[in-house]
Amino acid sequence: MRNRRPAVPAAGINTEAIRALRDETIDWRFKGMPPNASGKTAGEFLAERPTLWEAGFTGPLLTLDDAAMEHNLRTMAAWCDEHGLRIAPHGKTTMAPRLFERQLEHGAWGITAANIGQLRVYRAFGVQRILLANELVDPQGLAWLSAELDADPDFSFCCYADSLRGVERMASALAAHGGTRPVDVLVEFGVPGGRTGARTVSQARAVAAAVAAEHRLRLVGVSGYEGEVAHDIEESSLSAIDDYLGEFRSLVVEFAGAGYFDGLDEVIVSAGGSAYFDQVAEALTLPWPEGLPVVPVLRSGGYLLHDDGFYRVRSPFGRRHRLAGAESPFRPAMRIWAQVVSQPEADLALLTMGRRDVSFDQGLPEPQVIRGADGETRELADGSCHVSGLADQHAFLRLAGAEVRVGDWIGFGLSHPCTVFDKWTLIPVVDGEQVTDLVRTYF
Repeated sequence: MRNRRPAVPAAGINTEAIRALRDETIDWRFKGMPPNASGKTAGEFLAERPTLWEAGFTGPLLTLDDAAMEHNLRTMAAWCDEHGLRIAPHGKTTMAPRLFERQLEHGAWGITAANIGQLRVYRAFGVQRILLANELVDPQGLAWLSAELDADPDFSFCCYADSLRGVERMASALAAHGGTRPVDVLVEFGVPGGRTGARTVSQARAVAAAVAAEHRLRLVGVSGYEGEVAHDIEESSLSAIDDYLGEFRSLVVEFAGAGYFDGLDEVIVSAGGSAYFDQVAEALTLPWPEGLPVVPVLRSGGYLLHDDGFYRVRSPFGRRHRLAGAESPFRPAMRIWAQVVSQPEADLALLTMGRRDVSFDQGLPEPQVIRGADGETRELADGSCHVSGLADQHAFLRLAGAEVRVGDWIGFGLSHPCTVFDKWTLIPVVDGEQVTDLVRTYF
């Protein structure tokens, strides 16, 4: 279903398309959903006011905490406002239009995409401002984009360029299509050994000159990603990130001095993943040359869900508040429930979740609570058990004091939401045990 024009509010997404998700029928495609919900629409199921333990959900089951997400949305929005920043959260984290809507409702400037497939999902739901954090050099993708820009004058889009060859391919494909609107481009500044991005200042200069000389493209800013500079929170790593951001700023000022941004109402300067966005904020909000209309844009995506692993350790809020002995302002919003299916040894239980259900690239699931046959949910003592490994469909839970029985449910915290969400297509949102929403993903 596609409805490009109507019902796109100031928040920048097609609310009718979002509401229409409740008309989708629940069936065997959606793991974890109650068998007795099959044949009902999502809206009909939610109208029954289902609860987590009475509705008949099957395990494993990923759930999202509504209150934690709302708290995180408000916290990040307030922080960005306080620091004079915009945020275009990276949608690859969830690929969930309903969650994009919530982020936009809380002031997001736009939504970031990683590739043409994600871009097409966003446009199917009427997202009006998209930052593609990559080059787009595919002729078919550029033809589609050009047609999309011409069909919707309110659609705002920009992407990256980091090479002369990339600029040449973009210009050639756009010329072949014959569109009328130029494509806005950010010169991407990278680091040796990292992902994309011009490796040196001189390379970035050459790319900027090439974009500025091509009438089918419009140079509107500079982008980068500090997360490729370092992957830990040692002082030397944090210092290296500051050095990179200093070069990044100098490049923006140089391009402005060359006249590349003359006549623009906005110069987009974008960086900031979910691990070092505090340093990005400090760099991008220092004074700019007078008259340069810089719009500093973060692309952090993990803040909405936070986690019980990777971002708990690396998030600026996490590290700075731990050092001060305070609680992190972000709250983990993901929990997966899995059932004990076997206890073949006294200190080993096997549960109904595995690599097909949870992330394992940045840490294994963390056992937190147990729900036994009495229906009571209790916290697990620290160190009383841990996940030692995952098979495709099983988790190995090593017991060191925790008492579990076949049939018990264990609730786990998860690390790195980006590699959790891609395993789930329909996810219950809960307020306590009440199911308040169903989030549809599109990977």
